[in-house]
Amino acid sequence: MYDTILVPTDGSARAEAAVQHALNLATTFGSRVHFLSVVDERSYSTTFADVDPVARGQRERFERHATEAVRTLATQATERGVTYRTAVEHGVPHETILSYVDEHDVDLIAMGTHGRTGLDHLLLGSVTERVVRASDVPVLTARLEPDDGSSYDRVLIPTDGSEAAATAIEHGITVAERYDATVYALFVVDLDALPGGYGDRSVLPDARRTLEQRAERAVETVAERCERHGLEVVTTILQGTPHRVIHDCVDETEIDLVAMSTHGRTGLERYLLGSTTERVVRTSDAPVLTVPSAGAR
Repeated sequence: MYDTILVPTDGSARAEAAVQHALNLATTFGSRVHFLSVVDERSYSTTFADVDPVARGQRERFERHATEAVRTLATQATERGVTYRTAVEHGVPHETILSYVDEHDVDLIAMGTHGRTGLDHLLLGSVTERVVRASDVPVLTARLEPDDGSSYDRVLIPTDGSEAAATAIEHGITVAERYDATVYALFVVDLDALPGGYGDRSVLPDARRTLEQRAERAVETVAERCERHGLEVVTTILQGTPHRVIHDCVDETEIDLVAMSTHGRTGLERYLLGSTTERVVRTSDAPVLTVPSAGAR
């Protein structure tokens, strides 16, 4: 599934977290890893870089930093026995990353959710979010390095029962199967999305019952697929604000990986799952595997 993994890096500690997760997956899936550092062409004068010594010096300094960043990661890959390729390119970071994905048939992107402080934070942090929103392939985002460096024992799959969520389920189960993980299937009943709130007696019984049935079908679908793969599964239906419930579940259950779709259905449901995913990406201590829906590709 993940024959080629792309790791964009700015050389920061936050980027390093994604590197370790990428190398873990590459070892498990037998993947080749591409390390890419993008020199942001907006950070120096591209017009005068070939003729102006100051602009040329800026460009060369950025190139040296980028080259050193990918060289450091290449050393780590060699130590882990992972095949790799390094590249330094110039351009607008998120655009260059997405173009690289298309040109090299990348199956998975692994990125840190924050760079350093100040300008570096702006560059990597915002780049990651733009890539997550626009990528046609799954993106693994990480804030922290893996504890034991090798395993994902507990995989959380939040679902809204939509076709879009089904794609994330497939990826989550595939990773879980490789690591013999326990899968936690979660449906969050969003109280704010219901007129008057889920516990309000003004909510029509039929509407409440329909939502309950949908939640049960959604988690049961995940459970059935897990059982076909011989995986242990725990199904849960909870009430609350989705990203907060997911965050609490990650902490309380000591989740090692979250697999989510970047889009739900259309209209309100797309907003609920889409915005929830972005909030989880920004705050989760566990790595988040965001998967675009088949229809979004």
